[in-house]
Amino acid sequence: MSVAAPELPADAPLPGLGAAQLAATHDVVVIGAGVIGLSIALRLLTAEPTRRVLVIDREGVAAGASRGNAGAYAFSDIQPLASPGILRQVPRWLLDPLGPLALRPSYLPRIAPWLWRFWRASQPARVAAAIAAQVALNRLSAEATPRLLAVIDALPMLHEDGNLHLYESEAEWRASLPGWQQRAEHGIAFEHAHGPQAIAKWQPGLSAAFVAATFVPGWATIEDPHRLVRRIAVRCLERGAGLHRASAEAIEPDAEAVSVRLADGQALKARRVVVAAGAWSHQLARTLGERIPLETERGYNTTLPPGAFDLRRQLTFPNHGFVVTPIAGGVRVGGAVELAGLQAPPDYRRSDALLAKARRFLPALRTEGGTRWMGFRPSLPDSLPAIGPARVDARVLYAFGHGHLGLTQSAATAEVVEALVDGRAPRVDLRPFSPQRFA
Repeated sequence: MSVAAPELPADAPLPGLGAAQLAATHDVVVIGAGVIGLSIALRLLTAEPTRRVLVIDREGVAAGASRGNAGAYAFSDIQPLASPGILRQVPRWLLDPLGPLALRPSYLPRIAPWLWRFWRASQPARVAAAIAAQVALNRLSAEATPRLLAVIDALPMLHEDGNLHLYESEAEWRASLPGWQQRAEHGIAFEHAHGPQAIAKWQPGLSAAFVAATFVPGWATIEDPHRLVRRIAVRCLERGAGLHRASAEAIEPDAEAVSVRLADGQALKARRVVVAAGAWSHQLARTLGERIPLETERGYNTTLPPGAFDLRRQLTFPNHGFVVTPIAGGVRVGGAVELAGLQAPPDYRRSDALLAKARRFLPALRTEGGTRWMGFRPSLPDSLPAIGPARVDARVLYAFGHGHLGLTQSAATAEVVEALVDGRAPRVDLRPFSPQRFA
């Protein structure tokens, strides 16, 4: 019988390393202690236990998007945010600050170049290519996720209950059909249902306003994404990794090693560096002369305590851009996208608006006692991550920009990066994910 991995207490500080340990030359320095960075570190140590791996983070374990996400392994979520005709909706985004996709007017001048690339990514041929690439990475993720969870004895935390997409009108459901046809073409299973009685077999207690639904069985949730990442961190520590809180300011390769210069002036030396710093990753790439168009999908949610609702599986409300997920015995209501960068303060009216909608759609939902949260999803214009070597030095590897699929694609990204570190060809074609594809 396996013994469950111990876990870092919530908000525990990183253990840190002494000066002598930091001064050593590491085999790999991973920048970022979210689900991507720590999954990479664990995979590197699982493949080669003698590797000297150091993980650094500006805040701590799962301090960013990995802390409060929706907890979904959305293997069937293959469609990019950009779609044909998407930019015609920009005026509506500007006028509705609480809508499913909102753009703060003050941020429009800064995000304009990203929006231009976003528009280019919405052309039909590019959308089809992005879908094919996403399918390949998600398929590997579906295989790799149980392998990663087994290493940390977390398979019991995974619930393969599927996902239910809900529609308030026949017109709304019919508008979704091209997307389901795209999924069918890539072998993704689903089942349509019509009428409240048919829908209730998957989720009782829904508003009678829903006339149609689509159930996707190949979708899973994790009990608590924050707890999951803390468990990965402990397993990394047990296998010899160093975890250290530090802010990386620049990456400086030379003939002997790659240096990571820290905010306190210290420099860490490594044979390899992996940049998995989420929404801040492009700032490090810029120190290597690369301008990678990374933006942030600011997501909001409210987590309700146990007893809030008898939720059987994750529910998706496509027309409203949010989900309701069973999390740690409670319910998490969140999603939507706000484009406002890293500096603007949170607008928790968005959390409140989503919670009000959820209460309307789930009449028995108890909304008291909730905890609001906002996180930064690192997003590239075509909704594909950047995975691969830096242009100037192949000893630096990028692994960021997964948008709302960071948890979903974390195990696959870890296996891809480990293959690159070991000089092997990864199991997916990395050309669509090239960090230089926007140059």
